[in-house]
Amino acid sequence: DDLRTKVYEESKKIWKIALPGIVSRVSSFGTIVVTQSFIGHISPHDLAGYAIVQTLLVRFVNGILIGMSSATETLCGQAFGAKQYHMMGIFLQRSWLVDVVTMTVLLPVFLFATPIFRLFGEEDSIAVSAGYIAIWFVPFVYALIFALTIQMYLQAQQKNLIIAYISVAQFALHILLSLFFSFILKWGIGGAMAALNISSWFVVLAEFVYIFGGWCPDSWKGFSKAALKDIVPVVKLSMSSGVM
Repeated sequence: DDLRTKVYEESKKIWKIALPGIVSRVSSFGTIVVTQSFIGHISPHDLAGYAIVQTLLVRFVNGILIGMSSATETLCGQAFGAKQYHMMGIFLQRSWLVDVVTMTVLLPVFLFATPIFRLFGEEDSIAVSAGYIAIWFVPFVYALIFALTIQMYLQAQQKNLIIAYISVAQFALHILLSLFFSFILKWGIGGAMAALNISSWFVVLAEFVYIFGGWCPDSWKGFSKAALKDIVPVVKLSMSSGVM
């Protein structure tokens, strides 16, 4: 009975942290799948373009950003454990700077997707469609920077439930916007992608409201010039995490 109680208590602690993260990742990926299904209804040809962009470009960038956001989790976790709560906000701002610069360096992959896919022998019409859709993905991948790093920042201070609530709201909003833009307004591919971008930035704005609105009083003291100092260690840790 004693062992069973210990296992139960440890399992509760694990799921308290893990479940909101699972909900967040499933909701985030779910928005991509929902968009893909709407594009498939609109144009099977553009579905092929969407598929190669999402499979090759977005997953490539997403993998790097998830790895780099792990550095945020490490640094914020250490600061939380050492009770240097004010440093968590500093580390978050440094991570934003590093990740935004990294994403901007990778941006040409999206801007020049059509010639890149042509270079690798993709059918011309699909390469053109992929290039058009890749441009629409630019706001989405920038939203990922803030969504992922803030998620790690909140998880480090055990503020997990808010992540799950925002993610579920995002998924519901995305479905409604996709229906409205694609089928009611008849905006086609642009409508489906606009729904993806709006719902993705909804997550970021909701997280900003939570942080800036005073729900993280110990770890967020406002924007600071200290975020510009000692940034090299953050760059090294982020880059090594991103490569992994």
